[in-house]
Amino acid sequence: MDRLTAMRVFCEVATSGSFSATADKLDMSRAMVTRYVSELESWLNARLLQRTTRSVTLTDAGEQCLRRSQQMLALMENIEEETRSDDAELRGQLRLTCSTSFAFGHLARVISKFLAQHPLLKIDLHVGDGTVNLVEARIDLAIRISSEPDPLLIARPLAICDSVLVAAPSYVQQAGVPQHPQDLPAHRCLSHANYGRNTWRFVRGDEHVQTDIASHFSANDATVLLQAVLAGSGIALLPTYLMGDHLDKGDLQIILPEWTAPPMTIYALFPSRRHLSPAVRALLDFLVEEFASQPW
Repeated sequence: MDRLTAMRVFCEVATSGSFSATADKLDMSRAMVTRYVSELESWLNARLLQRTTRSVTLTDAGEQCLRRSQQMLALMENIEEETRSDDAELRGQLRLTCSTSFAFGHLARVISKFLAQHPLLKIDLHVGDGTVNLVEARIDLAIRISSEPDPLLIARPLAICDSVLVAAPSYVQQAGVPQHPQDLPAHRCLSHANYGRNTWRFVRGDEHVQTDIASHFSANDATVLLQAVLAGSGIALLPTYLMGDHLDKGDLQIILPEWTAPPMTIYALFPSRRHLSPAVRALLDFLVEEFASQPW
């Protein structure tokens, strides 16, 4: 049996803590996953995993084997990269994570364009705003919107993320238009659970205003807030990349257009510059080029 494959299977089981999840990810049967791990244990003459009906944990020997296996697999990847010709087609699989709103608004389209140029490559995209340990989750690239990216990660800026206050004409007709950010507490405000949930900040020239709002509806995803605003639920501070044609069509209107929220940056984050695969490098360069001139 291929020992490198056995190591790869073992590393995945150790990371996920599940034989079934490993089988799904590696597209093999659970019985084959079990066989690879058993063969590796027989070869090393050591028990690597403690198995119960509820969990899979590493033994002391398993922890040592995991470190060595990861080193050997990384070395094998380096050898493949160094011996691969420059004009070889990109192949394999990349794992990405991104917020739902940006994936929906732009990233899915850009990834489709990238894959059309590299048909042998596969991309697995996980959407969500939750914090993810890129190393433990084996994520190659994370697309995150932040004013202060994780200092433990390598950050490559892709674009500026501006946000504006918006409301549907039906809400404005019913509640009127605020004339100053300090008028917002008197309005029905919709907020993002992870960004400015109770406080919004605005700038106009040299003026800086901080407004405490009473959020009537909060969600951890901007696309949800967008739908609520379109339904006339109130005023929301939303990223311009998500507005699309809604402003042009008149479905939404900008509130307090002379006041701006502090901008954030859309970053591509990755754990280390070392062992960065050609596919990740190519995707990074492609994303930078695609978002160089912001369509929003």
